Order: sequence, then C-alpha cells, then structure tokens
Amino acid sequence: MSTCSSVTLSRAEGYDLLQVMADLELLPRSPPDVHSFIIRRKPVHRFTMADKIGAAVYSGSDVDTTEKGGVLNHTYSGTGFEVGSVEEEFAEVGELKQGLEQRHIQMIALAGTIGTGLFLGSGSALAIAGPLGIFLAYLTTGLAAAAVVLAVGEMGALVPLTGGVTRYSEIFVDRSLSFAVGWNLVLSNLVSIPNEIVAAAVLVEFWGVNVNVAVWIVIFSVAVLIASLLFVRVYGEMEFTFACLKIFLVVFVNLMALIITCGGGPDHQSIGFKYWSPPSGPFRQYLSIAGSLGRFLGYWKVINKSVFAFSGIETITMAAAELANPRTAIPMAARRIFVRIILFYLITIFMIGLVVSSQNKALTSGGGSAASPFVIAARTAGIQVVPSLINAVVITSAWSAANSFMLSGSRTLYTLARTGRAPAIFTRINRFGIPWVSVSFYGVFMCLGFLSTESSASEVFDWLAGIVSIASLITWATILVVYLRFFYGCRAQGIDRSELPWKSPFQPYCSWISLSLFLLLLVTSGFSVFVSGHWDTQGFITSYINIPIFALLYVGYKYGKKTTMIPLDQIPIRRYIQHALDHPEPPMETKKGWRKLNILWS
Repeated sequence: MSTCSSVTLSRAEGYDLLQVMADLELLPRSPPDVHSFIIRRKPVHRFTMADKIGAAVYSGSDVDTTEKGGVLNHTYSGTGFEVGSVEEEFAEVGELKQGLEQRHIQMIALAGTIGTGLFLGSGSALAIAGPLGIFLAYLTTGLAAAAVVLAVGEMGALVPLTGGVTRYSEIFVDRSLSFAVGWNLVLSNLVSIPNEIVAAAVLVEFWGVNVNVAVWIVIFSVAVLIASLLFVRVYGEMEFTFACLKIFLVVFVNLMALIITCGGGPDHQSIGFKYWSPPSGPFRQYLSIAGSLGRFLGYWKVINKSVFAFSGIETITMAAAELANPRTAIPMAARRIFVRIILFYLITIFMIGLVVSSQNKALTSGGGSAASPFVIAARTAGIQVVPSLINAVVITSAWSAANSFMLSGSRTLYTLARTGRAPAIFTRINRFGIPWVSVSFYGVFMCLGFLSTESSASEVFDWLAGIVSIASLITWATILVVYLRFFYGCRAQGIDRSELPWKSPFQPYCSWISLSLFLLLLVTSGFSVFVSGHWDTQGFITSYINIPIFALLYVGYKYGKKTTMIPLDQIPIRRYIQHALDHPEPPMETKKGWRKLNILWS
C-alpha cells in the first residue's frame, strides 16, 4: 500500500454517512431497513486513504442522533473502493464549455472514419488483396470497429466525462490501466499530429507549387493551434464543415465510379466486373505465395492496414464534458455508426474494386494523391478535373485529422492531470474553457514536422510514426476489456442494463468477438517479416514495440503505486446511474419539416 495521508471530510448538514459507508461496502447487505433508524446527523469524519479514487484504507468515528434524540457512537475501519464524490468528478463539466451540439458529435464520429486512409491508403490495399479481398477486409474491420463504438457509447452515456477510455479504465477496472492507456494515447498523438500536418503540406506539392514544404508546415500548424485554443464550438463547426466536404467527395467519387462502370465516361466503355476476372481476379497472391494461403494472407494484411483507416472512430466520447446533452447525443452517434460504415466506407471500397485493376502499378508507385484509386480511375477514363478536386479535399481531411488528434490528445492529457497521473499544470483552462496548457504542449511537438524537410530525417520520422500507429489497435482492445468489466460488473451487482441511460445491442458477444480479433491482430501485425526472404528489422520493431511499452506503463504504475483491480461487485455503477437520474437532460428539440429527412446528424 502506498503512503497514506490523513484527510478530513466535512459535509453540509444532512450529509448521509450511511450512503458513503454503503459505497465503501462497510454496511451489511441486510437487514433491509438499515437506513431507517438514523434521520439527522452532523458528523465530521476522519479518513486515512491511499487515494481518493481506488483502493483505500480508512478508519474513523461519528456521533449520530436518532429521530427520538438518542445518541449513537460508531467506529469503523476497513478497505474499500471509490470514496471520491461523483459530484467532484463532474465538476469539470462546469470548467469546460459545453459548446458541442448533437450535429457536431455526429459529424465528428463520421469524420473519424473518412480521411486519407479511404482516399489514399485504399490504393495500396487494393494492390495487396484484390477487389474482393479488400472489400472483405474492410467489412471485417468495420464491424469490429462498430463494436468498439457501441461499447464506448454505452459507457460514455453513463459517464459523460472528458477522457474517454482513460476515464472509464479508472472507474471500472484499475488506475494502472488508466495510466497506461492514457499515456499510450498521449505519445501516439504527439507524433500523429505533425504527421498529418506533413501529409497536408506534401499534398500541396501535387499542384507544382514552388514553395518550401516547411512554409506549409508552419501555416497548417499555426492554423491547428489557433483553432484548438478557441471555443470548442469553433472546433465543432470546422469539423462539421470538413466532414460535409468529405461526404460530398465520397458521394461524388462513387457516382463517378458508377458512371464509369456503366460506360458513361468520355471513352464510353462499360467496365462492369472486368477487374474481378482474370488476369486481375477477385484476390491477389500476397508475397507471391500460391494458392488459398497467399489469398488469405493478402486479406489478413489488409485487415491490419484498414485498422488505421478506421482509427479515431472511438472519439465520440473524448470531449463528452464539452457536449450538450451527452447522454442523448452519444448514443445517437453510436447507433448510427453501423449505417454510416456501410454507406460511406464499404460502398466506396466496393466501387474502387470496380474501376481500378489491382494490378495497376500506379497504386503503389505513385505518390500523394497520384496513388488514389479514384484519381487513377478518372485519368484512365479521361476525366481531367477530378484529381485536383480530390487533392483539395484530401488536404482538408489531413488538416481535419490533425484537429481531431489535437482534441483527443489534449483532453486525454487534461484527464490524466485531473486524476493525478500527469503534472497538474495541464488542467489549466483559458477563458474559452479550453485546457490551453495541454493544447500548447502538443503545439510544441508540432515542430517534429520539420524533420520531413530532410530526406534522411523524414525516414526517421516515418519510422517513429509507424511505431505509434498501432496504438489505435491497443486502444480499441482496451476499450473492449473495460467494457466487458463494466458489463459483468452490472451482472454481479444485479443491475439490469435497461436502467442505464443507453444499452448497446449485441452485447457482450460483439465485444468478445472483436476483442479476440484485435488481440490476434496485435500478435500477427508483423507476420510478413517472418516469411522467408522478407525479414525487415524496421518493420518488426514498428509492428511490436508498442506492446512492451504499453505493458511497462501498466506494470510500472501498478507496482509503483500498489494499485488494485476493483472487484466486479464494487464497481461504482449504481452511483453513476443515480447521478444520471438526479441530473436529467432537457428533451431534444423535435425535428420539423424538411429537417426530418436529415440522415446525417438527426
């Protein structure tokens, strides 16, 4: 047990000692009328605790007055969990500005699934797995990612606090897991933000602009920093706008692909399923391995790649304390994620396989937007304006992704600081309700983007970016582990999940299946380096180094702070249910007229 400090807790008249003792598991579960004999009390309690939240040692005494004037003396001691106040935890809702609305969080969730991974990364994936292989791979990952959103949505509706899985890990599992996943996210975002900024800067060169890439890095970095330091509503409106641009582009390129497939392009040649037939075929033989094994390995490799295309899909709860009506908006976003994955991702991936051959060398030899399968399809069909249009929207996608990583990273760091797992200076809020020190911390690390101005340094930077890219897979697995603890905690305490603000469907089956997939992907993420003749030291390190880093963070904090996993029957689920009942949200505005037809954020 870590060193204990003595803390005096005093509350206003009417403080319910028995409720606190019940939370600490001091009171017996019977007799049923244990509360009936104490009505009025003015206690001052002295606790000795290891931590306000988590495993605690406590002792003390109090004097209570019965309804008939009798005096009762009580002494108590023991070990329990969760002695902190729920009201104290929700104090951050008053510190941060609730500037995000339902439409913002809906579009942020959607924008998290549409970016450079769809517009650019899908090209190399098509070359690896073939048209049917890439479709099945993205379908597999999309369904697993949807399970993550369902899980995080259910927990976020009950505990709408900033930090997402970092906060849920602390409340439902163990402080050491919160520390590990929190700093894993922080370190990942430290590289992800400058990486997206560099991507946007490099894409500008598509138009042959004769300006040093460092200038564009400065412009995009300053723009991200300014937007992140203003009202969170500014961020929400920008993400809303960029998400709309992405949606319009997705609709446009899919219509273009359909027209080309049906022979409506300038050459008037109908393609149909031409590229699903030999010599291209529906699958590719990965690493020239013949037979069904080579086809399966191509499919499995693209599953690994597609995980990063879906990364960020879980951010719907990251800024929950800054969201108006979170217990309504978060479930609404989570429920619609499945439909959006079908509409905006899988249909697009399917159309890519129709209009571009998986043997097209431009998929792997081109750079930037030149490798986009839609750019290749447009050029092949003789359509000239599409490449520039796609490049422009992809630039906004990269900059938008940098904004999303800034929100995720700064709020994670803010959460770690609030819970004592990062320096307290990161909790400082500016007059706009933004954790400006946390944002500024990430702003300093944007300078990593300048490594790309030198070719050798750029290789080092890409290597570092590859190391932390698998962090999203670890985050997803952690979310499902935390959710399953939450789910079985409800069962152990006899809590019907219908009592929760929102109960996600298909549980716990979809969480178990998705968790099994993610763990298998973590183990096999670098399988290609073990194939004879394909050993790559850099590839091995980037595929596996993040796993021991996460393990060291978890084990180091657990043994350093002597933390204890919260037993299932002591997870404070009931307290958060009661808080939700005591603080009902105002009803959402009813959609009228043409707004009822809105399928994007209604």
